Amino acid sequence: MRILFVGDEAVFPVDLVDLVSAMGMDWEVERCADADAAMNRTAAAALDVILVAPELGDLPPATLLGQVRALRPETSRIAVIDGNRAPPARIIGLAHRFLPTPLAPEVLLEAIGSLEELRELLDNADLRTRIGRVEQLPSPPQLYLQLMNALEADDNASASDIAGLVAGDPAIAAKVLQLCNSAYFSSGRTITDLRAAVTRLGIATLRDLVLASEVFSLPATPGVDRLALQHRALLAARLAKRMLPESSAELGATAALLADIGMLLPGVRDERQPLAEGDDRPGHAEAGAYLLGLWGLPMPIIEAVAFHRTPARSSTRSFWVTGAVHVAMAMAAGEAPDEAYLERTGVLSRLPEWRDYAESINVAPEAVA
Repeated sequence: MRILFVGDEAVFPVDLVDLVSAMGMDWEVERCADADAAMNRTAAAALDVILVAPELGDLPPATLLGQVRALRPETSRIAVIDGNRAPPARIIGLAHRFLPTPLAPEVLLEAIGSLEELRELLDNADLRTRIGRVEQLPSPPQLYLQLMNALEADDNASASDIAGLVAGDPAIAAKVLQLCNSAYFSSGRTITDLRAAVTRLGIATLRDLVLASEVFSLPATPGVDRLALQHRALLAARLAKRMLPESSAELGATAALLADIGMLLPGVRDERQPLAEGDDRPGHAEAGAYLLGLWGLPMPIIEAVAFHRTPARSSTRSFWVTGAVHVAMAMAAGEAPDEAYLERTGVLSRLPEWRDYAESINVAPEAVA
């Protein structure tokens, strides 16, 4: 994997770059001090990953990232940003990942390593190029990531703390309250404030509602029924969570929520429709998984999204997150799951139980609008 650092030693210290070079047996690491040298290097040969410092002497980082996108759209673009501020507006649509300064070695290695895992999982150069050329690539769900960071930093975060974070985005807060009072989550009494939502639903459920609110607020391509997409995602998330042990239930719920996110990207094929002769567009499952990988979500979620239509392709041989998302998405869409796969993974006998549960919680899409 060819990795290029662009910036001075204040951002990319020599020992940090050397550490990256030593970590991967096939990682070819280079450094350029400025944008001009970086563009010459990019033009000379393909790159897998480029990391750009917050400030460059000769060009704004956004300009360099835009040029890299035009010349090498398959390159994964990482912007290093001031850790105390949100990403600059111009950078948001150009970078796939954001890393804060000062760069922690473990954060940097995880970011590069996850991109390598993603390439191995989705070894499709055409897919990388197509996704890389999307000019308005959806940005990572910022409020969801803030919630995750807050929960990781403080396991004892209070309902008030979590409600305060959500309230910081009034549009998302309103959507979350709407979903809280939908047929999926309402117990008869109207929830009117976010703290009550956290108390009643729990932090994990509220976090997934924030994720759903952000994802399904993204611009959709013409012909995509956003309401049906959201309905299917919410139903599948509850199903997947039911099918897994507590230790992985939240992974399953999040993966199911995101399983069809590729449908929101232009130039992808709905894999639920028959494949037309000559249609070489990437399928929405792998396209969505690739986007989530660029956002930096955990690999079990990425793999489940990539293979939820074809779970037998998964590298995980037991029934885990990928299997649960496959069954949940099939049931939510009114399709039959792959019974041969379920038999091979030893869970076929549980299918009637899951079907009964799906019927008991299924509600009409209008109820969550």
